[in-house]
Amino acid sequence: MDKSYYCVIMAGGIGSRFWPVSRSDMPKQFLDILGVGRTLIQQTFDRFTKIIPDENIYVVTNEEYSSIVHEQLPKVPVENILGEPMRRNTAPCIMYANSKIGLKNPDAKIVVTPADHLILNEDLFLDNITEGLEFVTESNSLLTLGITPNRPATGYGYIQMSENPENQKFIPVKTFTEKPQLELAKLFLESGDFLWNSGIFLWKQTAIRDAIKKHLKELYSLFSEGIKNFNTPREKEAITEIYSGAKSISIDFGVMEKEPNVYVMQTNFGWSDLGTWNSLYTIAEKDEAANSDLYKNVLFANSNRNYVNIQGDDKIAIIRDLDDFIVVDTDKALLICKRENEQTLTEMLNDAKVKFGDNIK
Repeated sequence: MDKSYYCVIMAGGIGSRFWPVSRSDMPKQFLDILGVGRTLIQQTFDRFTKIIPDENIYVVTNEEYSSIVHEQLPKVPVENILGEPMRRNTAPCIMYANSKIGLKNPDAKIVVTPADHLILNEDLFLDNITEGLEFVTESNSLLTLGITPNRPATGYGYIQMSENPENQKFIPVKTFTEKPQLELAKLFLESGDFLWNSGIFLWKQTAIRDAIKKHLKELYSLFSEGIKNFNTPREKEAITEIYSGAKSISIDFGVMEKEPNVYVMQTNFGWSDLGTWNSLYTIAEKDEAANSDLYKNVLFANSNRNYVNIQGDDKIAIIRDLDDFIVVDTDKALLICKRENEQTLTEMLNDAKVKFGDNIK
């Protein structure tokens, strides 16, 4: 196991699109959303410990979730759990972890991953990560993993590959596109030049540091000033000052879309970002009527293509004459929504907050 390899798990999201199971005090990355006995962040950790030492795994999360991370991932050193004082998107998150790792090992090679992705072919995934780490070891390039699309999904970002006449594994990136409309997504799929953006990145610690210095000068300056207090009793105060002055910006928009030295590795290891109930329905086990029932406590009658999640040890449900719906029932809240309208869930939650206040969290 190469001790110069590091992993950064980003785990600060609130998972609002998985309401009502995911709540602000316990977001989806800390839940067993798949019903397999391990939470999403635990599955992510389990995956990477096969190729990266436990002590080289860092988790960046909102500071209010730090204790949950420690409880669920006791093998991660406490000093490797980095609490963000406020949400500022992925660029500050990555710079924080990168700065900490750089102090420990300037020669580090790093894979950055969200905490809540599904990987079906783990062996292929780990092979790809190892190959990617070897690639960035030999270059100063920034690398991302691109997933071969199988449908014109509008909920994913897309990466356009440059021409690759030599059929190389690592291909220069031409463009990035965020969540296109359906007609454009269909064109992307037909062209064969576009991949889904997995949000998984690999690079040298020094390469991403220099790219942030080049493209996000203000953010780099903030960390350059505050880093002298890292690994001291003043670190929490310093990181609060940094985040208070930092703009909220993604690493994709702030760096990857602007940096010319970016490559993509095309792969297909059975990936989903598990961003919505619909994405979970897509990969879930279904009956002959294409209904998915996570806890096997539902009787369906004349109903088709539904995703149903009824929680409670003694709770059963009968669903009749219902097609293409999401039904999620917890001890605190109930969601019933047409699958095709799921994208309006965030808007509906905002309306519910006005009516019900803190009960919606």
